[in-house]
Amino acid sequence: MHFTTALSALTLVAAALAAPLTERSVTALSSSQLAGFAPFTQFARAAYCPSSKVKNWGCGEACKALPGFQPTLTGGDGNAVQLFFVGYWPQQNSVVVAHQGTDPTALMSDLTDLNFFLTDLDNKLFPGVSDAVQVHNGFGAEHAKTATTILAETKRIIAANGATQVMLIGHSLGGALAELDSLFMALNLPSSIHVKAVTYGTPRVGNPQFAALLDSKVPDFVRINNEADLVPIVPGRFLGFQHPHGEIHILSPGNAVACSGDDNADDSKCTIKTVPNILEGDIINHLGPYEGIFIGTIFCN
Repeated sequence: MHFTTALSALTLVAAALAAPLTERSVTALSSSQLAGFAPFTQFARAAYCPSSKVKNWGCGEACKALPGFQPTLTGGDGNAVQLFFVGYWPQQNSVVVAHQGTDPTALMSDLTDLNFFLTDLDNKLFPGVSDAVQVHNGFGAEHAKTATTILAETKRIIAANGATQVMLIGHSLGGALAELDSLFMALNLPSSIHVKAVTYGTPRVGNPQFAALLDSKVPDFVRINNEADLVPIVPGRFLGFQHPHGEIHILSPGNAVACSGDDNADDSKCTIKTVPNILEGDIINHLGPYEGIFIGTIFCN
């Protein structure tokens, strides 16, 4: 399938997910819409690969699936700072920013340990944002480590190539960072630059006010959940967290639905009803397959 056609189909999905709604609904995705996510899945997969392989775009199957991509900046050490890369994708005239995730068992330990809290966003990074908008303190701190560096490189690529959009991509913790990045970019780039985010297996990042702000600033936002993955249901809503719009739930290979609204708890096909608590989830689903593609360090080959 021609990727541009698939991307157009995905734009329609994102628009439908972001539209104001009076009631919840789900929409089955077509095979072409599902196939259109593959390039983003491969970028998320590549983010787990060592910088030494990514900087020459020699990271195995993920890099081979995206010929022509030009990485311009790599960073992080996979320990104190998550790995990330920034580059130019000529096929879409886009900047791409992708963040590494983390081992799902370690992430679940962090997300179920109550030594975290909601905190205000840094007004230097997120200018003009109300103090009512709050995010997970750990995610906010991790994002702040690389935000200004990534923004500077993004602006450089836009100036050098005339790029018209920025795509933020990540899986797991990397998805949380991409979600924060999407709002960060929307607030710090000219309105003429289109901001798009695609995340996988992303935990809740902030409170309802954060979700509402992201809904308004980043309408082209998609978060993909795989089957009974339990990471997307934490931290719990009872702790004050809420997902933004954009849920796509893979029910089984080749079968997925787009769930409207923020944190759709009404429909049996959406994640909250499928995984009502962590005891009914499956951490293996966190790794995939996302339409045949697994994401994680062990799948960087």
